[in-house]
Amino acid sequence: MLATLSRLKSPRLLSPEIFLGYILGQEVRSKKISLLSHSLPVSAAVRQKVTAGSRDVSSSCSLCAKVRGQPKKRELSEKKLTRCFVDHRRVKLMAGSGGRGVSSFHSEPRKEWGGPDGGNGGDGGSIIMKADKFVKSLAQVVPIYKGEDGQPGGSKNCYGKNGSSYYISVPVGTMVKEEGEALADLSEHGQEYLAVFGGIGGKGNRFFLSNENRAPMTATRGMMGQERVLQLELRTMAHAGLVGFPNAGKSSLLRAISNARPAVAAYPFTTLNPHVGIVNYRDHEQVAVADIPGIIRGAHLNRGLGISFLRHIERCRFLLYVLDLSSPEPWTQLVHLRYELDQYEPGLSLRPQVIIANKMDLPEAREKLETLKSHVSQRVIPVSALTGQNTEELILHLRELYDGYLQGEGSGERNPKDGSKNEFV
Repeated sequence: MLATLSRLKSPRLLSPEIFLGYILGQEVRSKKISLLSHSLPVSAAVRQKVTAGSRDVSSSCSLCAKVRGQPKKRELSEKKLTRCFVDHRRVKLMAGSGGRGVSSFHSEPRKEWGGPDGGNGGDGGSIIMKADKFVKSLAQVVPIYKGEDGQPGGSKNCYGKNGSSYYISVPVGTMVKEEGEALADLSEHGQEYLAVFGGIGGKGNRFFLSNENRAPMTATRGMMGQERVLQLELRTMAHAGLVGFPNAGKSSLLRAISNARPAVAAYPFTTLNPHVGIVNYRDHEQVAVADIPGIIRGAHLNRGLGISFLRHIERCRFLLYVLDLSSPEPWTQLVHLRYELDQYEPGLSLRPQVIIANKMDLPEAREKLETLKSHVSQRVIPVSALTGQNTEELILHLRELYDGYLQGEGSGERNPKDGSKNEFV
């Protein structure tokens, strides 16, 4: 290396920066060199090269190294889940306007009477709502949507480009309403609803050419796109719905029978938005169970969480009434729950149902269970969501309800009270 330096023709001495850079280019890839501590005056640029070159070399031992494993996924709190879940939106939709037509005449040598050649404008873009099973909330829906306008026409009979249609992805189970009137029910994946139509493009003067008018000067403007204000309502798509008063143990029960992990706490109104859990069976059949937030007296008058969550029960094919056996008279809860459902929608409480007596792990639950069975005629399944006691019976009975629903759907018989295909009570 010194012999190479002595052959340099330049009489100037090497600066410390060049000398240091030459050494780093040969040896920095094999080992880490601490040269910045020398007394040579090194500039910031060279210091940066030394730092960048030494990044690939580690001097730390395996005992001192930081263990890097896959970070454990934390469960979202109910507060954060509520921020992400929106089940009602009011949107203003404005379709694209049509492009204007053009008034022009053909101009070419030796063709004095070329005639009109103004093209039509393009049509405006429409706005379409499409159900997507991968979208779980209306949180991504913005208040205003504007469609793409059509391009104006051109000379030489050139038509303007049509505006592209805009698709709004909404969750499966979204109801589209206008002033309270239902317009569409997007209950299947890929189902579409044309919300607003784009405006028609204007006509060029070529369109008005006729035997009577050989040189029309008329060109029209494009039509304005359609404008509407719509209300979007999301209704949870589930086979069964857990219905009960606050703090009855619905979220704990959903955690016990499925892989869903809703928030659980010792205070009422822990659940602020519906959660859907999937119950898996050995024959690979799946039943969706929805945890509906707690209902209180007067919910049909929009008290408490009110109507905003009562509508999620409408799509449930069968109901699971969860009663709290720690209350003084749990059988009165059933009466009040049925009353609230019937006041919201007549006949809603008559759907296929089962009564679940929760919190059987309490000492006074046995006596209240016998009293509850004497007050009702339906089947009562005693469970304990805390300990998992007797949840197998609930899961098997849930499958019986699901199979009965499939049989009723295959027979084509409809229940006039809820519009669904089922024949059992």
